[in-house]
Amino acid sequence: MKYETDSWDVFDGLKNGEEIIVVDARSNLAYETEHIPGAINFPHITMSELTTAHLDKAKTYITYCDGIGCNGSTNGALKLSKLGFNVKELLGGIDWWKRDGYATDGNNSISGKRITD
Repeated sequence: MKYETDSWDVFDGLKNGEEIIVVDARSNLAYETEHIPGAINFPHITMSELTTAHLDKAKTYITYCDGIGCNGSTNGALKLSKLGFNVKELLGGIDWWKRDGYATDGNNSISGKRITD
């Protein structure tokens, strides 16, 4: 799909050095608690032309939030897309990332498959 991706594709892309940036579109507190390794924290409510000026539009941005009950990744993807970025939404968010056996970082991190393994 053109605007969505799954955790396997993101993990594989990161492992293979693809030009993707994973964006945690949740609050700073949620990010500090647990996030996908290497993700940047960029709450969707703070995204604007001014706050995204430093980002490279040649890269692909993957937004995520908690999971299917959260719309932060959708809001983030929509905002970034409207600003001219190539963006995809991670299906299932961090919930499905963990379900697929991948590690997380943060205060409540879990072990699992890591990109550097």
